[in-house]
Amino acid sequence: MKEDFLHFLWLFQYFDKANLLTTQGEPLSIIQVGTPNTSSGADFSLSKLNIGGVDWAGDVEIHLKSSDWNAHQHQHDLAYNNVILHVVWENDVPVLRADGTPMPTLELKERTNLKWLHQYQILLNNKEVIPCANQFAGVSTIQKLSMLDRALIKRLENKAFLLRTLLIKNQQDWEETTYQVLAKNFGFKVNSEPFLRLSQGLPLKVLLKHRDDVRQLEALLLGQAGLLWGKPQATQESSLSEDVYLDHLQKEYRFLSHKYRLEDAQLSYDQWKFMRLRPANFPTVRLAQFAALIHQYQSLFSLFFNHDYKSLTKKLKINQSDYWQTHYIAGKATEKVPGLGKSSIENIIINTVVPLLVLYAKEKGQEEYLGRATGFLENIKAEDNRILRTWEGLGLKVKNAFDSQALIELYNNYCVPKKCLNCSIGVSLIKKADA
Repeated sequence: MKEDFLHFLWLFQYFDKANLLTTQGEPLSIIQVGTPNTSSGADFSLSKLNIGGVDWAGDVEIHLKSSDWNAHQHQHDLAYNNVILHVVWENDVPVLRADGTPMPTLELKERTNLKWLHQYQILLNNKEVIPCANQFAGVSTIQKLSMLDRALIKRLENKAFLLRTLLIKNQQDWEETTYQVLAKNFGFKVNSEPFLRLSQGLPLKVLLKHRDDVRQLEALLLGQAGLLWGKPQATQESSLSEDVYLDHLQKEYRFLSHKYRLEDAQLSYDQWKFMRLRPANFPTVRLAQFAALIHQYQSLFSLFFNHDYKSLTKKLKINQSDYWQTHYIAGKATEKVPGLGKSSIENIIINTVVPLLVLYAKEKGQEEYLGRATGFLENIKAEDNRILRTWEGLGLKVKNAFDSQALIELYNNYCVPKKCLNCSIGVSLIKKADA
């Protein structure tokens, strides 16, 4: 057994509460279970109990055995002085507080449905990545849909929380934050971090001063990225020097970087990844597309927040400048380079627009933006990957990105770590053991 099971029993009060007594024989009434504590200290805080006719307010600590209290040295830890009840599976030894008085203890072993414990252990010991895979078909559709809704909201809130750190750093500047979040997503995982560092070292206000000239935007972005000079190898210098357009960008960057004192924040070529990327995903091409987007739209925030899905997808169908339509890397001409494609646009909506809408809904208390975020996901075709094929193998129909994002969250953060007790599907199977 794991302590998680005892947390589950205490939180939802899934045990026999008739004639509750502490192991010292005192009557016990549970007024308020308390709040799960995710930081250091006791497992539950803000609990309220009546023990032996006296009301107590404080913390509740949970262990498999009462002796774990001493094994974990809680008797010497001031953070546990406020514990008013020790909840255990087995009371194997008496426990004392730091002042020498007995610690009120509740033993659950004889008050718990052992069928539930058995079912929980079946899930826990299952070798499948999805612990309930062989029981999944027996779960009601309502339970499945309810958990998918929960998982999706959790995923969206987690993404929004990460963006909130940028918003705070940017002193609540939504335009700058939108620019940085979009920049990071233009890196498409492999180059997301250098893209973010680039945007943080090259403020949007600088780019907007040159928005009317896409060449100057390219000079600033590609120059600040350290990608206007190709690989740092002498063998390429001759070909680069013969490239008139590239020579112009290099001169523009030297002037503008000196004007705005950008040199200290410039990235180097070796900070970017090109290996095992399709040429259309090279950072040079993505930066040229990013420049074209800023050139076309003065406010990225308004672009994302003031358009519906159909309108936004049309506006994001942009092409980079003529030079970068025939170059994947600086100074080396090639066949036609595509613009921002459908899958890239959907990626931007899923990983940039949707989290920003959720963050805005939370920060401003305007829940309609949360509805818009989920509405965007319902319009996007589901991803196709190993995780989703696994769910489809269990009979689930993955219709759109709403479903796929929820199932990715469920798989990664509930199934893989076997947090069945935090999943309504898992809980329903455990409780079903009683039927």
